[in-house]
Amino acid sequence: MPTLLHNGRVLVDDAFHDDLAVVMDDGRIAAVAPTPVLRVAFPEAEIRDLNGDRLVPGYIDTQVNGGGGVLFNDAPTIETIARIGAAHRRFGTTGFLPTLISDDLSVIDRAIDAVEQAMAEGVPGVLGIHIEGPFLNIARKGIHDPAKFRTLDDEAVRLLTRMKTGRTLITLAPEMTTPDRIAALVDGGAVVAAGHTDADYATIRSALDAGVTGFTHLFNAMSPLTSREPGVVGAALEDTSAWAGIIVDGHHVDPVVLKLALRCRPADRFMLVTDAMPSVNAPHLGDGDEHFYLQGRRISVKDGACLDERGVLAGSDLDMAAAVRNARDLLGLDLPTAVMMASAAPAAFLGLERQRGRIAPGYAADLLILNEDLAVVKSWIGGALAHTP
Repeated sequence: MPTLLHNGRVLVDDAFHDDLAVVMDDGRIAAVAPTPVLRVAFPEAEIRDLNGDRLVPGYIDTQVNGGGGVLFNDAPTIETIARIGAAHRRFGTTGFLPTLISDDLSVIDRAIDAVEQAMAEGVPGVLGIHIEGPFLNIARKGIHDPAKFRTLDDEAVRLLTRMKTGRTLITLAPEMTTPDRIAALVDGGAVVAAGHTDADYATIRSALDAGVTGFTHLFNAMSPLTSREPGVVGAALEDTSAWAGIIVDGHHVDPVVLKLALRCRPADRFMLVTDAMPSVNAPHLGDGDEHFYLQGRRISVKDGACLDERGVLAGSDLDMAAAVRNARDLLGLDLPTAVMMASAAPAAFLGLERQRGRIAPGYAADLLILNEDLAVVKSWIGGALAHTP
């Protein structure tokens, strides 16, 4: 039965509309029009009153390491993926890429199998996989274990391009491989981003020409912009075509720096990511000593930051609802722009711009109801109720 959502503020592209309603049917958005028109066109529809709340596209997170107390690296299984997805749904994540940080090829192989199984069995929200490493530069290793780093050879290219359902996103350091290898990944269907890289500007420019279309957590774990060498950051800010993921948690990058970045390139080429760890929506220990383990290292969670014993950031305790709120409050963005960076921008980055990320006829019925505080009141994934308090 179709569902008609009315009496809300509907976000259509860059503006909210008080006079529009939305019909969901068979997992898709069937129509967007004034309520009287849709009542006539869909007389059998179930009517749901939004009570003046905002209706926005569901959020898409391309970098989700964990949630609900579990980490994808620890157990790359369908059960882990389902638990991570469930943990993030209450915060508006209707699409996500389970993310594996640098590990052995055998672990990557199991992770790909798990994602394929999750998609085949309809685990809500799974859009593919993000393989972050192990083809990284030790100089910008961040929290990654350099013992796992390796060369991107033919065997690895075959593995990374074997998944034919969903999207495969690969983060690598371009200086640790060649433009031909990058092109081979792209030709094999992968989306490639530069990250954990100490490359100079010329190397990044060559990588962009070879098919790199993204920058993983801009400013973090990459060569900075300096007066005589633009580095990865300079290349990213100059380029207007690739997408840049940003972690807006107040810990990874100072808001002033992100504001400056937003002045350099189009807003729709930025996307909000969480880089979330198991602590998001996890069962708490109850003793004030919140922590988890990452490849044998103890990670403490305090004041929203995840840190190892040396004070190195280890992902984040961020969720997408908070990321959107922070984009508005810390970066001064209007809400339509903040939501776009959490929905339409990552959809376009993944090549899903004709399927997800907008409220428009024919698009997936991945929708959120937000209250005045931008908390998620209710959500749908493919027209099926995904979260309600």
